[in-house]
Amino acid sequence: MTDNAIEVAGLSKKFRIGTERRDSLKERFVRGSGRYDEFWALRDISFAVPRGSTFGLIGHNGSGKSTLLKVLAGVYRPTDGSLATKGRISALLELGAGFHGELTGRENIYLNGAILGLTRKQIAAAMEEIIDFSGIEEFIDSPVKIYSSGMYVRLGFSIAVTVDPEILIVDEIIAVGDEEFQRKCFDHLYELRRRGTTIVVVSHSLGVVADLCDRALWLDKGLLKSIGPVRDVTDNYLEAVNRKEADAKERSGEVSVETDGERTRRLGSGEIRVTHLDFIDHNGNASGFLSGGEKCMIRMHYQAEQELPSVTFGLGFSHESGVNVAGPNSGYGERATKVPAGTGCIDFHIDDLILQPGTFLVTTAVVDRGHTYDYRDRAFELRVRAQEAVTEPGLVRLPGRWTHEQATVSSVPTGSELP
Repeated sequence: MTDNAIEVAGLSKKFRIGTERRDSLKERFVRGSGRYDEFWALRDISFAVPRGSTFGLIGHNGSGKSTLLKVLAGVYRPTDGSLATKGRISALLELGAGFHGELTGRENIYLNGAILGLTRKQIAAAMEEIIDFSGIEEFIDSPVKIYSSGMYVRLGFSIAVTVDPEILIVDEIIAVGDEEFQRKCFDHLYELRRRGTTIVVVSHSLGVVADLCDRALWLDKGLLKSIGPVRDVTDNYLEAVNRKEADAKERSGEVSVETDGERTRRLGSGEIRVTHLDFIDHNGNASGFLSGGEKCMIRMHYQAEQELPSVTFGLGFSHESGVNVAGPNSGYGERATKVPAGTGCIDFHIDDLILQPGTFLVTTAVVDRGHTYDYRDRAFELRVRAQEAVTEPGLVRLPGRWTHEQATVSSVPTGSELP
């Protein structure tokens, strides 16, 4: 092994899945233990994790990520291939793994420390730090069987990260903790990374993976799909997910967004009605979703019962959480649109979609100054997907640019002098 903390070569893992049940001892004796199908959770996986780096595993549920972590942690033995690790491994894989329900939190700290290869003296030296990090001091001498899932995570993570691991393996279960503890966990992961600890992490949050990791591996149905710099891998994964969703929408015919039926009441006098919306992607194709950061268009289809000399079309965007995000309209007065009788459409062009990934409810309105022809409150659904891993918080990406200049506080330009 060179200066790698982990080296994996041609690793495969097979499980046997029973397809015929034997309930009684007689059936097992006469007919055997039953029939099994072979399931390959991992197939010919090879990679290396340099010492001191942070490595991410991504992929959909059932792709083999947790199985690979358990092989790395020594819980499973590989069926084929080889695995070599260099350094003491600390793993946090499953909620409550390694805990004994009848023992207290303090006793479980000693038990888990012993499993990790620490002496009782070493565990005792780290005891107060572990308890303090977990934040469950008042329950530390109570049996862990009364702990909530969040308390399990707090104690398990505290043991894993405060015993000075050389290789830390963490599954998605940090997400079970509350917001305060999650922030505390990630702050500590960053600190471990700065100290040179090798970290392997599984997360469905691509923003976390992109922000925390140096390199990443994408698994799909037990096969290695992509490995390399974290941004390249997460972008490849997102592109595949978006393409799969778009293909599914196209096959099902869900490229035009119909009204919601009974969810909202339709208001207005009815001389003109919005029939449906099309979301047009940067390639000019109607799509089941739009991609953030790209050019796109929203096409509003309508049916006019008579000619209308002055019509203003409007759109309202609300996040699924209830926050109003934007409300563009086609203009009033001289800029209002003349609409002939019959069917037609009007397009809202977006040069750069700044909405963050998520689901937004779209309101449509057709008015003439104070008069409402048609109004549907949050009657349509817009799905926004990312083309790359998202690390910015909030509902929108704020366009702008950064500049850096070494200057004293007194030399910072005033507002009128900004470039």
